[in-house]
Amino acid sequence: MHLSPEFGLTWKQIEEDGFPITRKIEILLSSDTAVGISKSNALAQISFAEAYEQLQPEIVILLGDRTETFAAASTALIAGIPIAHIHGGELTEGAYDDAIRHSITKMSHLHFAATEQYRNRIIQLGEQPETVFNVGAIGLDNIKKLPLLNRTDFERSIGRKLLKKNLLITFHPTTLENHSAGDQFEQLLQALDERTNTLLIFTKPNSDKDGRVIVQLIDEYVRNNPDKAVSFTSLGQLRYLSAIQHMDAVVGNSSSGIIEVPAFNVPTVNIGDRQKGRLMGDTIFNCQPLKEEITNAINQALNFLKQKKCSHPYGNGNASEKILQVIKNTKRINIKKKFFDIEYTPDC
Repeated sequence: MHLSPEFGLTWKQIEEDGFPITRKIEILLSSDTAVGISKSNALAQISFAEAYEQLQPEIVILLGDRTETFAAASTALIAGIPIAHIHGGELTEGAYDDAIRHSITKMSHLHFAATEQYRNRIIQLGEQPETVFNVGAIGLDNIKKLPLLNRTDFERSIGRKLLKKNLLITFHPTTLENHSAGDQFEQLLQALDERTNTLLIFTKPNSDKDGRVIVQLIDEYVRNNPDKAVSFTSLGQLRYLSAIQHMDAVVGNSSSGIIEVPAFNVPTVNIGDRQKGRLMGDTIFNCQPLKEEITNAINQALNFLKQKKCSHPYGNGNASEKILQVIKNTKRINIKKKFFDIEYTPDC
């Protein structure tokens, strides 16, 4: 998606941040069907194999659970390149990302989990405990380090004045529920449409199956409601994190609503099953993708007292330093892994 005009050509932000890009691997087909995504994944495997052959990396560091990440992992496994995996051990029962994530864990050699529970789950999958580290969520690091935009600068960056209430909305398809994206998002739009004196800031979905249905609905809604709604293909890291601090709530089903948003003590309305199974703090309000439930959850979130000190299970924003230290201190990685069996007491 970084290389696609449809998703904002976000590779440019990487270079603007000072990171040279050694290879650009074009894999994304202009399709959000199951066939199109599978073909993109096949192209990714071919392309990663060529890149690894040329670059000869000592280690491949992968984050998360997307299909292209799976392609990068499986190709590295076959090439005999050690893999360090970030954000393993988590659950997202409503998306096929869940199975992809656990598959990447079994191909990886170093594991950097975001919580102790996730670390234990990686060990439960048979990984040696000494290779699994609880470092917290790496997405929190930039919240501490980036100089975020104040209200005036943020308004200037999006070309809109914030209103009395402001909601940031990101909704992705639930990939294990075929062709439900449009119906679910319609329910969300109906709930949002009832709000008055509220600015609705939409960020568009990723390249998951049926994502274009949501894009079309966002475009139509913003076109018909220019006084209260605005949309962005990608806000970028700085504007996105800056936006959260100025919002009254974040609405949708993105993992960011579970991991990054609570660090600002901003409430999240988490819709449906896409993130089901993740550890959630006190600022998360769950609901099903039904208009009445979404409306009630938004009302609860808007009554949330931001001054209240809430629990947040994902660390304190120094994951990158911990990961770097482990990799530096790892002298040798044995790619021949042994399965770690958890002791159990058989029934008598």
